[in-house]
Amino acid sequence: MKVAKLGSGHPEIAVVAGVHGDEPCGVRAIERLLDDDPAVSRPVKLIVANEEALERRVRFLDEDLNRAFPGDPDADTHEGRLAAELAAELENCLTFSMHSTQSHAEPFAIVNGLGDRAREICPRLPITAIVDSGPFAAGRLFTAVETIEVECGLQGSETAAENADRLTRAFLTAVGALPGDTVRRDVPVFRLVDRLSKGHAENYEVFVENFTRVDAGEAFAAADGEARTAEEPFYPVLVSPYGYSDVFGYAARRVEVDLAEGTAESATVRD
Repeated sequence: MKVAKLGSGHPEIAVVAGVHGDEPCGVRAIERLLDDDPAVSRPVKLIVANEEALERRVRFLDEDLNRAFPGDPDADTHEGRLAAELAAELENCLTFSMHSTQSHAEPFAIVNGLGDRAREICPRLPITAIVDSGPFAAGRLFTAVETIEVECGLQGSETAAENADRLTRAFLTAVGALPGDTVRRDVPVFRLVDRLSKGHAENYEVFVENFTRVDAGEAFAAADGEARTAEEPFYPVLVSPYGYSDVFGYAARRVEVDLAEGTAESATVRD
């Protein structure tokens, strides 16, 4: 784990990259920040997390780091030990964690509940959606420390690296570490409600677009040519043929939230 800092004093803000070794976009963003060495109004901690996985260009060595929190210093796995170390390093820091995906090219945020800071910061980022992890938060970084995750774009793409840089600077501006203003956006909010199981097969297909409503009875994917159809309407999130080994991704419901006031008006699929 590599730890660096911008500014002087004890940081209460942190930026994390490289939680997964096959997602280098955030590492590029941190490297650009360190090269630019901007003057900051608040000190910022910068962390490249799973260096060994990044060096090997694999997602993880023993287990998914973003399912290993809070971790254990005496864990049998590399990521179990690293999770405990990273959580300790981030204690009392509002954390911005960058990822990339095989499912969706446009940036979006993932949060563990729509708390005050999520409602304040997320609409000020250049994102197209906010996703509440709902019942699927277990083991993720934001269960250990207050965290806003962002999916910056497609894994390994130059666009994801550029998005990571823009997103990081927007976050640091939104929290008052960098000078300037951010544009507040009216972005849709989704809450994960179910996993879309794959089952064992040789070939997988996906027929739908993420964040686009799937109607009941509509085929959304196939495993070895056998179609999977929706039992009820949902919005696909992080859905791809091969992004996960055991699921296509997640089913979500669109939630009506007044982000200015933070009032959840409903939690139902919107037509």
